[in-house]
Amino acid sequence: MGMTSSDYLAQIQALLPQGPAWPREADAALTQLLAAWADELARVDGRAADLIEEADPRTTAELLADWERVAGLPDPCVEALVGTQATAQRRAALVAKLTTIGGQSAAYYIALAASLGYAITVTEFDLHDVEDNVEHPLTGTPWQFAWQVNAAEDTVGVLTVTDTVEDPLAWWGNELLECVISRLKPAHTHVLFAYT
Repeated sequence: MGMTSSDYLAQIQALLPQGPAWPREADAALTQLLAAWADELARVDGRAADLIEEADPRTTAELLADWERVAGLPDPCVEALVGTQATAQRRAALVAKLTTIGGQSAAYYIALAASLGYAITVTEFDLHDVEDNVEHPLTGTPWQFAWQVNAAEDTVGVLTVTDTVEDPLAWWGNELLECVISRLKPAHTHVLFAYT
């Protein structure tokens, strides 16, 4: 916590010379003038502490739009499908954009979906061979480049305490999930979406 105006007033008064020309009583005109300066110094100190919070993308509020501009957000999928996002979603997208290094594993796509608010599993298809049992699906060579995202049919997000009053109380749908995964999937693969 930063210094208060009374802390600053005490510091300023401690710098004054001694003597009757420099009164320190609360009702003295000099003390009231110094108190006004101390109020402003405390305000600036508080804003400096706020800047520390704004420098971290996980806690930014006032500078969120500037962080998004630097990171190239909002995502084209979000702009086209969702429109405006809740503040918590925007902040999560920013943190993901700044910290994600990418990947091609199922774990990467599960984590990516979780960062968007979706719980998914990934199914990868194996080539069918003579050692497989008769219940194994018949998958040929093209299926080695296909994979499936399994998700709930209606994923619902709700307002949290970190959201603002402009944010919706709830949102739902899987279009964002499909758009983001389709955009970030390896170019040589085909992704299927299955909803339960």
